[in-house]
Amino acid sequence: MLATLRNVGACLRNSLAARGLQTSAALQHDTLFVHRDSPEDNPDIPFEFTPENEKRAKAILEIYPEGHKRAAMIPLLDLAQRQHGWLPISAMHRVAEILNLPKMRVYEVATFYTMFMRKPTGKYHLQVCTTTPCWLRGSDEILNVIKRKLGIEVGQSTLDMKFTLSEVECLGACVNAPMVQVNDDYYEDLTEKDTEEILEDLKAGRKPKPGPRSGRFAAEPLGEPTSLVGEPTPAGFGVRSDL
Repeated sequence: MLATLRNVGACLRNSLAARGLQTSAALQHDTLFVHRDSPEDNPDIPFEFTPENEKRAKAILEIYPEGHKRAAMIPLLDLAQRQHGWLPISAMHRVAEILNLPKMRVYEVATFYTMFMRKPTGKYHLQVCTTTPCWLRGSDEILNVIKRKLGIEVGQSTLDMKFTLSEVECLGACVNAPMVQVNDDYYEDLTEKDTEEILEDLKAGRKPKPGPRSGRFAAEPLGEPTSLVGEPTPAGFGVRSDL
């Protein structure tokens, strides 16, 4: 019986290998899910909120009723990341302490959401969307411009730690593809020339104007309107006269 089970297991493994399948999770992001101690990121480096952010943390906690304070975890982690520039493990420990939770509960959240950068990140975090709508509109060219101009690959930072480049999934601006998120700002309807200008402005310490670069205000159609261009019909339009 044992020999039979072993043979079945061997056949199953061979079948999976032949079909190109795998039973372990594939890495889908440029950040590791596990923590590795480093000189700049280890539990011995203390983290405390600044006095201003301590007040913000208390205000965040007051939003949530007793018994549900753990729901403040993501806002507190985001606050820590904005203060530090990225999210070190000591900041996770501080959030766990504030919420009176096991550290593992915080690790689970910080490693699940790709919004949390768990390694040193440049002053400007460039997130290039390469999901289908952006790809169809030329996101590969936008990504290549950034690589060429900054001399870095996806997941890398410039030596002066001014820029970090990430390739991300849909950022929700499909109508305005291709687009790049820089920190909290969206830059949309991009061309290669637009991307070069944005990078030059950032290098010079100037903040480019966020939003579409095509001249439109938001996500309205390019050019003249194509629908609802006439006067609205009066009440009762199209209704039979005998009704």
